[in-house]
Amino acid sequence: MNDIRRTILWVIFGFSMVLLWDQWQVHNGNKATFFPSMGKPIAAASAPAGAASGSSAATASASSVPGASPVAAAAAGATPVPVAAPAPAAQKVTVTTDLMRITFDTAGGSIVREELIHQLSDDKKSNVVLLNDAPGHRYVAETGLIDGNFPNHTTAMTFTGDLEMKAGANELVARFESPVQGGVKLVKTYTFRRGHYEAVVRHEVTNVGTTPVTPRVYMQIVRDGSKLEAGGSFFSNPTSTYTGPAIFTEEKKYQKVEFADIEKNKADYAKESASGYVAMVQHYFASAWILPAGVKRENFVRKIDTNMYSVGVMSQLPAIAPGATQTLDATFFAGPQEETKLEKITPDLERVKDYGMFHIIAKPLYWLLATLHGYLGNWGWSIMALVLLIKIAFYWLQAKGYQSMAKMKAINPRIMAMRERYKDKPQEMQQEMMKIYREEKVNPMGGCLPIMVQIPVFIALYWVLLSSVEMRGAPWVGWIHDLSAPDPFFILPLVMTLTTLLQTALNPTPPDPMQAKMMWLMPLAFSVMFFFFPSGLVLYWITNNVLSIAQQWLINTRMGVPPEFNLPKFR
Repeated sequence: MNDIRRTILWVIFGFSMVLLWDQWQVHNGNKATFFPSMGKPIAAASAPAGAASGSSAATASASSVPGASPVAAAAAGATPVPVAAPAPAAQKVTVTTDLMRITFDTAGGSIVREELIHQLSDDKKSNVVLLNDAPGHRYVAETGLIDGNFPNHTTAMTFTGDLEMKAGANELVARFESPVQGGVKLVKTYTFRRGHYEAVVRHEVTNVGTTPVTPRVYMQIVRDGSKLEAGGSFFSNPTSTYTGPAIFTEEKKYQKVEFADIEKNKADYAKESASGYVAMVQHYFASAWILPAGVKRENFVRKIDTNMYSVGVMSQLPAIAPGATQTLDATFFAGPQEETKLEKITPDLERVKDYGMFHIIAKPLYWLLATLHGYLGNWGWSIMALVLLIKIAFYWLQAKGYQSMAKMKAINPRIMAMRERYKDKPQEMQQEMMKIYREEKVNPMGGCLPIMVQIPVFIALYWVLLSSVEMRGAPWVGWIHDLSAPDPFFILPLVMTLTTLLQTALNPTPPDPMQAKMMWLMPLAFSVMFFFFPSGLVLYWITNNVLSIAQQWLINTRMGVPPEFNLPKFR
């Protein structure tokens, strides 16, 4: 039994080391070995110049063939958009709603910049700019037509509409009309609503030629593979989440498509569906193209250029007779990952929040946290209240563990004396220890199993707090002005370290001196990481520690085992 306890301790320690190793891999630009959902920063890919030019040539050829399969082209790294002559000088048009400042390029009517008016950047000096087409970072939304020399996202268009959502108005409309190209005219209309980050995008395709046409509409999000928050050491960025494309379908559910897999042409995802969405995800924010349910579509991901990728969807329009018009409506979302709002846009859009492997547990935990916030009005107090409710739910299970530890503590002097007597006879020592356990009816694993059962819940809560954009800029008390940022004075991490050490001191001292040392070294090593974690996560852990100490103290007292502090003896 003593060996079993030692094994459990090493498993816990090893798990902590695995987490550290994965984060170190993430920092160095590699894929996380054990927890891929932790994400990874992608450095600019290096490729021979000839490879890039060859890819472009193949792309142009594949996409220019009438009736070429876009799915096959996408799988080969080909773009679904025909290469056109350089567009005339384009203009930038900026429109402003109550939530966003959106900049369009009249070349294709593409969204090339989006500033979120009510989301401050990390330096608190400016607003978050989500979409952007700037040197060193490209993140844009484009649409157009394929399967012919039709208007696409490089075609010069004419803008009409309002530049600002007027007071009292509930909508803002931005309209882009293309010239006739290939016998087809395309009109794109973006309709923004007050209080919403999503826009309804209508594509009106008119055949002004003399023969029927059957174009397809494509919608794509183009982004470089760099992770904006990457940089610095592990300690300056210890909480890394997924950045990259994602595709959701009813058939295969939510699928992340790593930039590295696209680079290696190993991307695995649902290529055809009649439901779902395509998205580009990063910490706290996301963008997505969403077609109505029932509309058949082909999904694609592809590499466009060095360190440049896209995720998109294509849908076939019915044959358009001369003089006729066909329309296709879609929804484009770009904004913060506010779960309750995402749920209202389309089913399962809230999956863009990175909850890791414990999504099924994390989702109800977020609901409970949001419900508590509705009553308390402060995310910090809501975190503490949620931990309290979880501790109450697990009270009897955890009590069993603490009762077992209290029994172990009560017989610890007897165990230590026995070990001293049989220190040169390990086999007899083991037999005598088993005898004492049987006589006292103590299960040495009784204190570990209840804790192991609770681990998935607390890991899920960790991901809820890490992924919830509501924590950005949310104050708690006094010096904590942002629960998503580290404590500027390291007060909470110090309190967390002290409570962890106090909890360790209340536990029975392991008979094995090496185990005893590990019981103190592990909490110290674990606590160091929390000096760089967001304040909300540290607050959650402090609350859990304090409640655990109180429960352990109460159970020890009831069982007649007075609390005492077993300080380490390092010799």
